[in-house]
Amino acid sequence: MDINPYLIWNILLSLVITPALLAYRSFKSDTREDLKSIKDILSKTREDYATRSELRDGMDKVMAALHRLEDKLDRALNSSNNGKDT
Repeated sequence: MDINPYLIWNILLSLVITPALLAYRSFKSDTREDLKSIKDILSKTREDYATRSELRDGMDKVMAALHRLEDKLDRALNSSNNGKDT
């Protein structure tokens, strides 16, 4: 059997280059899937959690309601104390 450059080239392609390309392709597809799952998780996180401005607006509403309640309690206590003094 005569060894010529074409035979060496075919052996090189078959035993070295092809498995390397298959491994690279597999790694590349795994990376794409991981990136896609990270993007999905990030989008769900953005949908589920409030932003700072939304949180601040909600806290302002709660604080305003607590101040109104405090004012009502003060008026109720003052009116009950005024009724007992006379």
